[in-house]
Amino acid sequence: MHFRPATADDVPAIAHLHADSWRRNYRGAYADYFLDGDVTEDRMAVWTERLSQSGDDTMTILAELDGAFVGFAHTILDQDPRWGALLDNLHVVHDRKGQGLGTALMGRTARAVMERRPASGLYLWVLETNTAAQAFYEGRGGRRTERKESGPQPGGGTTTVYRYVWPDPSTLVAGR
Repeated sequence: MHFRPATADDVPAIAHLHADSWRRNYRGAYADYFLDGDVTEDRMAVWTERLSQSGDDTMTILAELDGAFVGFAHTILDQDPRWGALLDNLHVVHDRKGQGLGTALMGRTARAVMERRPASGLYLWVLETNTAAQAFYEGRGGRRTERKESGPQPGGGTTTVYRYVWPDPSTLVAGR
């Protein structure tokens, strides 16, 4: 597996994966008319903006396997004074799930957070309805610390989310 920083050239692949992941995993949390609409175009606009901005406060790591795009992780540093860096997006191509790619992306993310912000923790929000993601994060040592209503969600409405935290991101780095 090969990891690298995402570039503007990666916007279409990231947007397509992000849209596919939402359609598969966010039913019941996001409005059906939104998920059935042009989610890819929505994600294209978001990722074009994200990857055109430069700065030391965000990072998007792309994963490739045998030369093919298989996933990405997007993190915002210094997002929360208590919990640190926000892992805002982690998505793996559907037919590659369960092969360690998400774990590897989390490890790379943790390593990058530790390099850029040595005292920072790592956290994320996961939808209450996304029980597979909750199990994944708990399996990687994530501790659920908070439950809240979040919204408005894309397409409108609110949903319940849980905060998962890793006060010491080194626990996500293989070999530690």
